[in-house]
Amino acid sequence: MASEPKYYIVEASALPEVFLKVSEAKRLLSVGEASTVNEATKMTGISRSAFYKYRDAVLPFQNMMTGRIITFQLLLHDSPGALSGLLSIFAQYKANIITINSIVPTNGCAVVTISAETMHIAAPLEELLRVLREANHVIKADILAG
Repeated sequence: MASEPKYYIVEASALPEVFLKVSEAKRLLSVGEASTVNEATKMTGISRSAFYKYRDAVLPFQNMMTGRIITFQLLLHDSPGALSGLLSIFAQYKANIITINSIVPTNGCAVVTISAETMHIAAPLEELLRVLREANHVIKADILAG
């Protein structure tokens, strides 16, 4: 029976150079700066075998969280302007709101789920999440999916 994979977030300077080059080759392919794996590996100075060996195991953290639709779940105090304030934060960070779902508030709290496209986000996703958590009326803010 195969064991479950383990994942780590590691500072780039601690990684072997081949992982960084595989990541760069994947980026070159994804943005069209290289049209083939052969071209991308030549541009980054790695072998094709190294690329194929590590391509599914290496993904920059920022790439996992940007250019995608991220779903946020927020628990808010049921107060006038609470949702409006949140939407202003998303607009400030240039996150494109795709959907907003809210359930009827109970016990003075409302659960709001917001899906946003983050391709053009003006800062790291971690900063947006921190600002949401610190916003008025917000009790809790988390990323549900992305």
